[in-house]
Amino acid sequence: MSDVSAVKAALKSQVIETPSWGYGNSGTRFKVFAQPGVPRDPYEKLADAAQVNAYTGVAPKVSLHIPWDEVDDYGALGRHAEDLGLRIGAINSNVFQDDDFKLGSVTHPDPKVRRKATDHLLACVDVMDATGSPDLKLWFSDGTNYPGQDDISGRQDRLAESLSEVYGRLGQDQRMLLEYKLFEPAFYSTDVPDWGTAYAHCLKLGPKAQVVVDTGHHAPGTNIEFVVAFLLREGKLGAFDFNSRFYADDDLMAGAADPFQLFRIMHEVVKNGGLEAAANVNFMLDQCHNIEAKIPAVIRSVTNVQEATAKALLIDSDALAAAQRSGDVLASNGVLMDAFNTDVRPLLAEVREELGLARDPFAAYLASGNQDLIAAARVGGDQAGWGA
Repeated sequence: MSDVSAVKAALKSQVIETPSWGYGNSGTRFKVFAQPGVPRDPYEKLADAAQVNAYTGVAPKVSLHIPWDEVDDYGALGRHAEDLGLRIGAINSNVFQDDDFKLGSVTHPDPKVRRKATDHLLACVDVMDATGSPDLKLWFSDGTNYPGQDDISGRQDRLAESLSEVYGRLGQDQRMLLEYKLFEPAFYSTDVPDWGTAYAHCLKLGPKAQVVVDTGHHAPGTNIEFVVAFLLREGKLGAFDFNSRFYADDDLMAGAADPFQLFRIMHEVVKNGGLEAAANVNFMLDQCHNIEAKIPAVIRSVTNVQEATAKALLIDSDALAAAQRSGDVLASNGVLMDAFNTDVRPLLAEVREELGLARDPFAAYLASGNQDLIAAARVGGDQAGWGA
């Protein structure tokens, strides 16, 4: 796309959803690190998300995680989000923390446990109804640790049965987003380990079921951009969970460890129409900030996604297509590398200025003094967070 005005228009219309849990305390399996000023309830999480949106201009949606974001009145929470200039994005279920789910949730061999898990998913649809959320996002830690522990195909049958029941509960304008994860906490078999498994279940369920591509949850060497291109071609890419991984899992800031991979992914998104409103692809951050301050880290992650998107939009698609048709390998790669090596920060600064925002959202937020304000105000009570 060589038209700078068209590139700017695409960047201005981009929407990046941030995760409520990204504003809470987090850590590893061994330790969760507390920080001053961390939210104590979902309302304060939304206030922090509003800060990110105010400085970036492209983050008006916030994902909730149930029961981490449980409140008495979800309608009131949705209205509070609107008052802050936000809206509720995906509702994320949690069927991995209860002791009952040690051997699985919707795939557990005990029908009573499966019933409990499915009822939770149905309750999450109720939260969608109350908040106006369009998406139910599902991730299952279900799997086995030892050969022979359970019937692998039988677990797929149980998974399909639960997904079908929940799918039938969705409203006309709601959809189910199914995430996959290669391994952990199950170390022998995982019930939804890859995009093919998620795709097969979504295909069988129907048009309101789509796949979530989490950029941190793949085997080393997996060509994620191929997965993205395939799912877009089939109309089954529903959402991204952007983050960055170096070894096995996620939770580094998006684009931190491998910005070139993020660029390659966004190239496939742009080329295959994934930025267009009709594609309805949800671009969400799924990451926790263990040692860095929460709001600045989310802002940096948003700008990393913006930079990768801008570079993808600047690819000379005509030159690329011509080089590909002629079989010129080096020229084809060169077109991509020219775009990737472009410094797009001045372009994004212009976009923000035209939107009435600071040219550098990260620096502007730090200069605002908000970090000191929330640290002083949020004293007492229980900080939001998880685990260890």
